[in-house]
Amino acid sequence: MDQTVWADDQIQGIVRSVLVVEGDKHKQQRKVMNPAFGPTQIRELTEIFVAKSLQLRDIWAAGNANQGGHSRVEVLSWLSRTTLDIIGLAGFNYRFDALNENHEHNELSAAFATVFDAGAKKTMIPVLRAWVPFFRFLRVDRDKETEQSQATMARIGRELLQGSKASINEKSAWKTRDLLSLLVKSNMATDIPAHQRMSEHDVLAQVPTFLVAGHETTSTGTTWALFALTQNTAAQDKLREELLAVDTDTPTMDELNALPYLDMVVREAMRVHAPVPSTTRQATQDDILPFAKPFTDRKGIVHDFIRIRKGQNIQVPIQAINRDMAIWGEDAKVFKPERWEKIPQGASAIPGVWGNMLTFLGGPRACIGYRFSIVEMKALLFTLVRAFEFELAVPPEDVMKKETVVQRPVLASDPRAGSQMPLLIRPVVRA
Repeated sequence: MDQTVWADDQIQGIVRSVLVVEGDKHKQQRKVMNPAFGPTQIRELTEIFVAKSLQLRDIWAAGNANQGGHSRVEVLSWLSRTTLDIIGLAGFNYRFDALNENHEHNELSAAFATVFDAGAKKTMIPVLRAWVPFFRFLRVDRDKETEQSQATMARIGRELLQGSKASINEKSAWKTRDLLSLLVKSNMATDIPAHQRMSEHDVLAQVPTFLVAGHETTSTGTTWALFALTQNTAAQDKLREELLAVDTDTPTMDELNALPYLDMVVREAMRVHAPVPSTTRQATQDDILPFAKPFTDRKGIVHDFIRIRKGQNIQVPIQAINRDMAIWGEDAKVFKPERWEKIPQGASAIPGVWGNMLTFLGGPRACIGYRFSIVEMKALLFTLVRAFEFELAVPPEDVMKKETVVQRPVLASDPRAGSQMPLLIRPVVRA
């Protein structure tokens, strides 16, 4: 049961992205793409993660100075701009300059902002349509502005792809480190048979994967991590103490991964606040799914398995499993990084690709960009928590979750304002 249900049944098997293609096509694309998302490549990209995190820190610090040492910041929008800059450089060697408020209008940045609007429907179709021609014919409500944005994304995407291919053919970019160039180079590798190589359309269709891994997922996940730290000030203080003990502002990937409490905070934030709360799989054949524990139905009949039929959809409740009290205890919904000092025995059976949880799924369809997202999130938290103390600017009960492409925060008191997470920040005073 490895078929992903992403949209209408009518479009299954037609889209070209590794997010949704099936069978041998999926294996082919993963084989070509895996090198671009490996540890070696993410290690090279960490410098970009840290540089953009420092730029965001300096922007917030300047705002603090102008407001008497503390300020109210809508962190989600700023983190979204930061991760957009990061995925531009790390993903496509493209400068969005989203953090620079004085930069000239960037048409691709504006297009992304339209497609990922906070009020967007719960679907990736707007993004996929920009890169995969078939999606442009689906009957989905859209306005003229969205259509123009999709055309812009498709045009610039083709330009970026052609630029990467031209540079590689000229042997001038074999040392480039952005994901698109690495993917193109991997696709041109001599150990990849010609019949297994991805077409130009296939390569271009992978851009949504980069966006999910490096932009929306990470900005939302980091936002929820900061929210969680405002609700557990002891954890925030403990994390800051660990981070301030590091004698550099520009840590490497290995230095970030060597910080145990930072790792616990990231794991716990991604467990409690999984950016994507659920997904769906479609059975490719008749099968039997055993239950971990038998249950008795309303008629008194005991069941220890369920029969599924080919074509049936199975909901994978990521957030529910991540917060299952039978696994994590009565405080499963509570953000407590220390629980990772001794992982519950039941968590070892969760088939996740990372962290004994389902946040990045598992198996052959696990999130290919999970390493990218984790290291990017660590770089952001490292830089920001070292520099600022964070406090929630509204009552905790005012913060709700709204699922669009990912689970974003909205305020119950102001839902029409769209996604937001207002925090009060104060500079850390070092002894």
